[in-house]
Amino acid sequence: MGKATRAAFGEALVALAEKHPELVVLDADLSKSTMTQAFAKKYPERHFEMGIAEQNMIGVAAGLALSDKTPIITSFACFLIGRVETIRVSCAYNRTNVKLVGTHAGVGIGDDGTSQMGLEDVGAMRSLPHMTILQPADAAETMQAVTWMIEHKGPVYIRLTRQAMDDVHGPDYKWELGKCDVLWEPAAKPKHFQATIFATGGPVPSAMAAAKELEKRGFNARVVNAGTLKPFDDEAVVRFSKDSERLVTVEDHNVIGGLGTAVCEAAAQKALGVPVVKVGVRDFGESGLPAELYDKYGLSAPHVVEACLRNLV
Repeated sequence: MGKATRAAFGEALVALAEKHPELVVLDADLSKSTMTQAFAKKYPERHFEMGIAEQNMIGVAAGLALSDKTPIITSFACFLIGRVETIRVSCAYNRTNVKLVGTHAGVGIGDDGTSQMGLEDVGAMRSLPHMTILQPADAAETMQAVTWMIEHKGPVYIRLTRQAMDDVHGPDYKWELGKCDVLWEPAAKPKHFQATIFATGGPVPSAMAAAKELEKRGFNARVVNAGTLKPFDDEAVVRFSKDSERLVTVEDHNVIGGLGTAVCEAAAQKALGVPVVKVGVRDFGESGLPAELYDKYGLSAPHVVEACLRNLV
């Protein structure tokens, strides 16, 4: 088992801080949960505790960005993106160099329950011009995505997990903005696939487990990691549609507005004619263990297997 992407983010901040003296971090009374405490301890003069006031925090960050700082603002995804009206003007419209970090994404956060589960945040952010959206799948991808985010000029939203994530990338992995990467294919390298699974964030391990189970049953599936949700890799959808009977999207987010919508948009715009099966959340979440919630809301490996085989067996 690897580490939560929020933990990798916290480590990246400390590692990059010396190289980027313009980097400052703002928290909304959640630094222990957003994993910025190590940065605050090492660089107390560059860490600002804003209290439970995300709207004010966004405005302050925009002002800092206009003063040549690179502000990182952190909170739970649902609390941060709940202030979309302020993000819209202060960050997107003005193209300020603010980095928005939403942790505790999706039902995978577990016991905290509905009020703290970010399930509509990607849809809200995708609708904003000039906003880049990232969702890394493991620690290695998080470190590289955060490095790019800090060096990039412009607003970025990065979505991180509370739960630990398996390491799915090898030591030679190179992250690239706007590009999906293949995480798994059957060793035999088939020419035909029953399904190509596009997965992002928390349910990536479910997609990997599902593909391996399908191979045992004699079916072929590949797993594609969508670490950038905007700009989206439309060409990956085109490429993998050519040898796949269907595309399956898996995300710990509402099925409207997120990864599934991005894949459907690409398939429709390119007139590909391939069916897309969207696996995601269709209601509000509830309190429970992460594994229990992934099973209840259809994000566990058996549900992904079913989505890949539906109407085939």
